Amino acid sequence: MAKVEVKELLEAGVHFGHLTRKWNPNMAPYIYMERNGIHVINLYKTVAKLDEANEALKKIAASGRKILFVATKKQAKDIVAEKVAKVNMPYITERWPGGMLTNFVTIRKAVKKMASIDRMKKDGTFLTLSKKERLQVDRLRAKLEKNLGSISDMTRLPGALFVVDTMREHIAVKEAQKLNIPIFAMVDTNCDPRDIDFVVPSNDDASKSIEVIMTQVTDAVAEGLADRIAEKVADAPKAKTEDAPKAEAVAVEAPKEIVEKKAAESVAEVKEEKSVEEAPKKAKKASAKSDDLTKIEGIGPKAAEAIVSAGIISYADLAVAKSDKIKEIITEASSRMAHLDPTSWPKQAKMAADGKWDELKEWQENTKGGVE
Repeated sequence: MAKVEVKELLEAGVHFGHLTRKWNPNMAPYIYMERNGIHVINLYKTVAKLDEANEALKKIAASGRKILFVATKKQAKDIVAEKVAKVNMPYITERWPGGMLTNFVTIRKAVKKMASIDRMKKDGTFLTLSKKERLQVDRLRAKLEKNLGSISDMTRLPGALFVVDTMREHIAVKEAQKLNIPIFAMVDTNCDPRDIDFVVPSNDDASKSIEVIMTQVTDAVAEGLADRIAEKVADAPKAKTEDAPKAEAVAVEAPKEIVEKKAAESVAEVKEEKSVEEAPKKAKKASAKSDDLTKIEGIGPKAAEAIVSAGIISYADLAVAKSDKIKEIITEASSRMAHLDPTSWPKQAKMAADGKWDELKEWQENTKGGVE
């Protein structure tokens, strides 16, 4: 990653701050001077802070965590979307959905709603709806895609947040602070740098300024992802040692290409896994009636409904399911079921699937607890 020069920042107008009457006194250490009623940002400090932020972002990307980019202002949204999409990171360029971080479970449900609509269109269910219902579903899908489509691959809270204009995105900053998520941001002279962990003092209003900073930041993220891939190649089994030097050389020479290729492969794998998982679920729902899972000690009606909705509709399905996966399903369905312990459920389901009802009844009498 080439270090940015002060001259490059100067040409992009990164040094232009706000009017002196709109300044935040906490930005004083980053201000060089005042001219014609406008504060001028010290670009030498910008370079130093940008290098510091890039190093931290590179480490986060190399660790495998996602970095969420937030920029909803008109000048920044297109630039951020273009740059960030290249490194396969999530971003918000429309309205910030309240509770995006602090109520992440609900946001994930909205994302899954998009997936369920897509499944309806593939399996033909969509065509069975009336014309008015299809129109409503299409509108809902378009709205969800517009607001949440860019974070559909973000299955857990991000490892960091990068913000353009902290005053405009103050809700995002507050949510990240509550969850102790590191905050990186382009901070102008009218913003408060005390809320930000990695401050990049810069003009957050000009598109050229935003572009030059985002280019540096995304290049750092791409390097971190390339390092991660190179590390995986180095740790590969001895059987692949002949191909490892070639892959490592490519990773060093063209990090962006490797990152994009790796991202495409990972997306394809996820889609393939989803299609494999969804196929048996559809077949089961179409041809089989679900077993009464409430006969399993610890499973109440609500827990049974959540499990069946996830595609586990019979005792045989439950017998081979992992308890961690079941716990995740019921907790996501309702936080009130988070206290349930599904450790013994597969064991009980195995007895039920084999028809050993007397043995199951005896086991339940001897082992109390777990009922919702």
